[in-house]
Amino acid sequence: MTGKIIEHSKAAENFNVDVKREEWHDETLWMVREKRDKAAFQIPEWELLRETASQIKNNVLSNNHQYLQDFENQAKKNGVIVHWAADGAEHNKIVHSIMEKHGVKQIVKSKSMLTEECHLNEYLTEKGIDVIDSDLGERIVQLRNEAPSHIVLPAIHLKKEDVSETFHEHLGTEKGNIDPKYLTEAARLHLRNTFLTRKIALTGVNFAIAETGEFVVCTNEGNADMGVHLADVHIACMGFEKIIPQRKHLGVFLRLLARSATGQPITTYSSHFKKPRDGKEIHIVIVDNGRSTQLGREDFRNSLKCIRCGACMNTCPVYRRSGGHSYHNAVAGPIGSILAPNLDMSKNADLPFASTLCGSCTNVCPVKIDIHEQLYKWRQVLVKEGYTPTTKTIAMKGMASVLANPVIFDFAGKAGRFIMQKAPGLVNNSFNPWYKQREMPNPPEESFREWYKKNSRESKEKNNEQ
Repeated sequence: MTGKIIEHSKAAENFNVDVKREEWHDETLWMVREKRDKAAFQIPEWELLRETASQIKNNVLSNNHQYLQDFENQAKKNGVIVHWAADGAEHNKIVHSIMEKHGVKQIVKSKSMLTEECHLNEYLTEKGIDVIDSDLGERIVQLRNEAPSHIVLPAIHLKKEDVSETFHEHLGTEKGNIDPKYLTEAARLHLRNTFLTRKIALTGVNFAIAETGEFVVCTNEGNADMGVHLADVHIACMGFEKIIPQRKHLGVFLRLLARSATGQPITTYSSHFKKPRDGKEIHIVIVDNGRSTQLGREDFRNSLKCIRCGACMNTCPVYRRSGGHSYHNAVAGPIGSILAPNLDMSKNADLPFASTLCGSCTNVCPVKIDIHEQLYKWRQVLVKEGYTPTTKTIAMKGMASVLANPVIFDFAGKAGRFIMQKAPGLVNNSFNPWYKQREMPNPPEESFREWYKKNSRESKEKNNEQ
């Protein structure tokens, strides 16, 4: 699933080769955005919910250390075993050590973007562990040896024809049968034995409550419940930002999460886990992996409010037209583009530039993260730190010199118009990135400055005549 990183612009260009798929991807995600709007507008207090959730998260970010300690203390009182991981590598070692302790070589997983972030599947596979993702979308991309392309809809980049081919190859289904009910039933039969035989189940965490030491997992398929209820050991993995202070706050986030993600009033299953059953174990692994650094960045700490609803992806015109895999990161889209540079600026320097800065992501964020403003700020940081391409840096410096000098600016404008009028082939060619995807505009007869001077002079002459 991992490999050589391709820059977003190039990966997006590859995605756009299949025009029909790109248009379908765009329209499908916009449909989800419209469902979100309808669900939100049905609640008169929607904006109050957003503001409340945002303020709760502000409180969490300011008191994170205390809430994490409170959660740990309460969880231990409940009989839960708590682990702390500084980074993805330590997280993976902890999960593997729990499996080694129990002598288990198989594990069933439900959706967890944190484990994608830490590359847990690859790590366990190298250790000889058989990992099965039980979320339908996750299982589909796992069979295809792909990463999820969306944090809520992991296989949204695939059509039913793709799923049919994948299931025929790996599950032996009827070739060419694209009936969704048939394919879903095949997946159920395939996963049923997994649920019955796996002794260790792993889940993510949507919310962890400091007051009670419990955590909540939200799913639509029930696969998380199937896995953990039939297993002897439940491993839950969470980034430390998933903490909320009190149980009474949970209702605010549950009302926002599903509506923002898929337009549903609530997820089908919101499962609470507090204490292990007799003879069973619950382990929770709390992970930093760069979050402390992000928390210390004043301009970017708000990104840790994210509840992973995916609304920013569904509305983003760039994400919809470039596909999730073009972001070469576990979390794609606008929110991923402000989280990824914190982990590695050099590898993810291209992502904050994969945006129109239209602000739609900020407008739909249920916890009011200033996403487009952070994208703009990341651009400034990356340029100052020297992580932008040399050619782009030189071009921007050259542009700055032109824009700062009226004489040079005026000459450049005249030269540009002359070339576009007299020798359009010098501009309308494959060496011009803009020309590849767009029709170049017709050159104006005069610049705005020339037009303004002329009209200003004519206006003065008329006034003098009067």
